Amino acid sequence: MGSYRNRSTAKTPKFSGSQLQLLVWAYFRCRMRWCFSSMLHPLRCVRVRSCARRAKNTLPLWIKEIWAYMRLLVQSLYFSSLTDSDVVFDSAFEPVFWAVDYVTRWFGTVFVCLVVILTGSILAIAYLILLPMIFRTYSPPWIAWHVCYGHWNMVMIIFHYYKAITTPPGSPPMEKNGSPFVAVCKKCIIPKPARTHHCGICNRCILKMDHHCPWLNNCVGHFNHRYFFSFCVALAVGCVYCSISGRNLFIEAYNAIERFKHLDVEKPGVPVTGMGVLIGLLPPGQTNYQTSAPPHTFKEKLIHKSIIYMWVLTSTVAVALGSLTLWHAVLISRGETSIERHINGKERNRVVQRGGVYRNPFNHGRLNNWKIFLGVEKTSHWLTRVLLPSGHAPPGDGLKWDVFPVKKDLIPV
Repeated sequence: MGSYRNRSTAKTPKFSGSQLQLLVWAYFRCRMRWCFSSMLHPLRCVRVRSCARRAKNTLPLWIKEIWAYMRLLVQSLYFSSLTDSDVVFDSAFEPVFWAVDYVTRWFGTVFVCLVVILTGSILAIAYLILLPMIFRTYSPPWIAWHVCYGHWNMVMIIFHYYKAITTPPGSPPMEKNGSPFVAVCKKCIIPKPARTHHCGICNRCILKMDHHCPWLNNCVGHFNHRYFFSFCVALAVGCVYCSISGRNLFIEAYNAIERFKHLDVEKPGVPVTGMGVLIGLLPPGQTNYQTSAPPHTFKEKLIHKSIIYMWVLTSTVAVALGSLTLWHAVLISRGETSIERHINGKERNRVVQRGGVYRNPFNHGRLNNWKIFLGVEKTSHWLTRVLLPSGHAPPGDGLKWDVFPVKKDLIPV
């Protein structure tokens, strides 16, 4: 009996009477009403069982990573409130931009070699064909003009092209310093000063970036912008000079080539019949009178075709490069680069819509813009730094810029 009493006294209820009443009341209340969660409970059980079955046939990890990355890209398009059509366009065409950057990066050397080969071929024609012809046919004053101007133009082209290729355009420092900056590059993760942009081909930020030139295999930035523009001017002027001075030679060479074609089409002999055979104009057994050899040789053909090649190439480059040079001259007069032209256009439209007037903060007037760009600090610099080859550095370090246009002459020249 004692043990029974001990066991019975050991069992104490877990809930009091009032708690049991509340539990029973809640149970019957739940049974009496419709509960949506209770209806979904069987569906949850079925889903858990199906997921457990599918867990055995999971996809490879690399497919999951690609799928997760694609979902992240799609979600990033509408994650930020600043997303607009430009962001969507850039995101959609990112593979195309990457392919273009990759091809341009690897074909830069090919483009540079092509420029050297084409320019070298024109120089070879000028020295081997045109220069001897000038000495034979032109008067001494014209000979002196062509020799002096041609060599000056050649030196300007070679010097500025070499400097534009070998001079780094300039990049912001990787470590933190006291220089002011306007943004942080999303790819380099470094502060970007004003007028600095990231080049996807060079894979770095460029100070005062204008564009990436495949013909230089280099970016056009703060420290080599003048070399690039001077090369374009010298090459365009040289092509115009060759096109104008070689126009008459081109017409003569073209007519000579056409005449050679007609001579080659004609038969080498003239048939002799009738009385010609009876009176003995030809030896026995010969029926055709053999004409003499054509009056042109392979060397003459080569000379005429070289002149045609030179005129066509220089005229084409003069039109294309001349248009590009004029466009860059307009940008320099406005104190902006090719990238800033697009940015300032959008900003100007935004300000005009608000009823304001937008002014480029880096525009100091046409003359001052040219003085700053060319590095002209005194009158003699127009000769020593503009008309003659000069390796002087541009004013400033590309990190700090004077903003807000001023009316006074920055460089009193």
